Amino acid sequence: MAGFVRFTQAVGGRVQVVGDDLLVSHADLVRDAAAKGAANCVLLKPNQRGTLSETLAAWQAAKSLGYAGIVSARSGETEDTTIVHLAIGWGVGQLKVGSFARSERMAKWNEALRIEQRLGPRACFARAVVFGRNRR
Repeated sequence: MAGFVRFTQAVGGRVQVVGDDLLVSHADLVRDAAAKGAANCVLLKPNQRGTLSETLAAWQAAKSLGYAGIVSARSGETEDTTIVHLAIGWGVGQLKVGSFARSERMAKWNEALRIEQRLGPRACFARAVVFGRNRR
């Protein structure tokens, strides 16, 4: 944790410091990291946490503390696009599913494009606003 604190203090206002394995989509760990000034972004992996409810709780904690978020698929996924719906439905704003190299990834990117097309200007993607959210 100490390394994350030092790194976040050094660069956290300019870049996202993603507390992937530090936070493991766990609300209590997010709150602890925020109290110490570690990281400024949570990587949300529903199958890492165990349930959608626990993953959502981690996002709600992170959001309330000024953290950015990224919903992430895990390696070895299928072409199921639920992860895209979670990222957009929860208003997370960022999605990580990998490059265009494999069909399960393309399915997710294509679904994100279809949803963005349907939502138009109401589509919620983070863009540059994610940098410097946590000003601790």
